[in-house]
Amino acid sequence: MNVSPPAAGSPRKVLLDCDPGIDDALAIAFACGHPGLDLCGVTTVAGNVGLAQVTANALSVLEFVGRPDVPLAAGSAAPLLRSHVDARDVHGHSGLGLARLPPAQVRPVDADATDLIIDTVGAAPGEITLVATGPLTNIALAVRRQPELVSQVAGFVVMGGSATRGNVTPAAEFNIATDPEAAAIVFGAGWQVTMVGLDATLQARADGAVRDRLTGLGRLASDLLLPALGGYLGADDTTPRQLVPATLGPGTGSGPALHDVCALALVAEPGLFGCQPARVEVETAGRWTAGMTVTEFGTRAGEHNALVATSIEVPGFWDAVIAAWARVPAAQSAG
Repeated sequence: MNVSPPAAGSPRKVLLDCDPGIDDALAIAFACGHPGLDLCGVTTVAGNVGLAQVTANALSVLEFVGRPDVPLAAGSAAPLLRSHVDARDVHGHSGLGLARLPPAQVRPVDADATDLIIDTVGAAPGEITLVATGPLTNIALAVRRQPELVSQVAGFVVMGGSATRGNVTPAAEFNIATDPEAAAIVFGAGWQVTMVGLDATLQARADGAVRDRLTGLGRLASDLLLPALGGYLGADDTTPRQLVPATLGPGTGSGPALHDVCALALVAEPGLFGCQPARVEVETAGRWTAGMTVTEFGTRAGEHNALVATSIEVPGFWDAVIAAWARVPAAQSAG
């Protein structure tokens, strides 16, 4: 991953743009527990469910895992040019599967998501890695408003896209397909995008053995992890939302893929991922291919605009993820 290293012994500062969503919620918990990450801000965007619900979910998760101090700003309620299409058929009506967290006492900051992104990154140029795990609407708006953002971040990581097949159509992955115009702006903004797409994320699934390891994580497991995973609909290999491209090969397994956790895990534990430089362009006009991330490997160095994650060291990934969750205070209280 082409990002500036943090000072020796210091965690990497991360600003997370997300749409909780089951895997976003579990990614927030991971970011709050991993000693190599410092979650310095969260922004929300309509995606898996509507903006009001994803914002409420993010606030509830932050409070539940002991980080109500993290500033959170709500962002775009709809894609740039299209109507919002959610993923309640995967994440459930609330967006958190079967998890039922108490409503948060904290509230969003008095700013828009683009304000928080621009101001937070601009206040610490070269220090903050921007991670996007939802549709890229907020990021596109921020880049359009402040083009200097692309040179101010320490790195930019996207959970989205695929170099092979999609999961909402044969061509397109959900986050990109939801707002392909925003994704086209973001991939063409002049920075290197680290794309953690389905090629990598579908290799690490929360199967029965993984879920058995979660049972000792107190209230974090009993109130969030296990009921959220238990309500992750369409998590078997035969449904379109979780379609496993045949080219992925071994290691895909069964059970839900925690796509968004993978993006933050790459920032925290980059050695667990194999990435290849590529040129990625986003299709916006195709009748059957809108949202496709057209990926060309093997191009000349000057033509690359992305690093594409293609592999995960799966046992190490789950060791790192579960260890991070175990550090969250809710994991150390009775379930």
